Amino acid sequence: MTAHAYSRDGEGKSRSVRLMLAAFAIAIAAAATFVSYILWPTWPEKPVPLDAPSIPVTVAGVLFDVPPAAVRVPVQRHPGEHERIDLMFLWPSLIPPRGGDDIAKPAVTRDDEVLPVPTTDKRLFVSIAPLGSLLSPDARLRTIYPRYIESEAAAGPDGLAILPFRTGTPYEGEDLVYFAEKPEQFFARCSRPVRTVPGTCIHERALGAAEITLRFPREWLHDWHQLVADFDRLIAQLHPAK
Repeated sequence: MTAHAYSRDGEGKSRSVRLMLAAFAIAIAAAATFVSYILWPTWPEKPVPLDAPSIPVTVAGVLFDVPPAAVRVPVQRHPGEHERIDLMFLWPSLIPPRGGDDIAKPAVTRDDEVLPVPTTDKRLFVSIAPLGSLLSPDARLRTIYPRYIESEAAAGPDGLAILPFRTGTPYEGEDLVYFAEKPEQFFARCSRPVRTVPGTCIHERALGAAEITLRFPREWLHDWHQLVADFDRLIAQLHPAK
């Protein structure tokens, strides 16, 4: 009798443990399902139509109003949080290409970066991405670029100065172009023309925790005052004051 009682008691304890483990597993599965449901993307599977009004897009916690027709990569054409977003505008009108011209063409990528598609028309390419651990553009101008540039600058158009980056540096083949009297007002890194390939400039600005990168032909520097005004106007369109 005693042995039989001990056996039943052991079986009861074992059954209780199994029930507790099963209940614990069910609770974990339910919690995982709930978390997955909450975190699952809520944007539509299909991209927003090109002719739709501007959509709210957040990059690095910064809110932007983006015209769908300006978005170069169709999978990025949805409202909500983005790791980065790549845009294109006509210049100097700063409107998206009509009918999504060039939007549907395969994007050229390099190291997860969407590069401009070669074109003879006036296109302004804009990328918005988190600044992350990178220094702000102004900080790079003060602390990073001086390590790699030549000692003497050449005169550029309308008050600009041009400093070549030294050979063997990360910016080999590029020039630092800036407003000589006040570099923080405007500066850009520009590649040099090579045979039939025109030079391209990169102008960067920080907006909160996001970085806005504007790519344009180097020849536009001849009207850089208007170019800077257009950049200001475009950023005001994308990030209007609330």
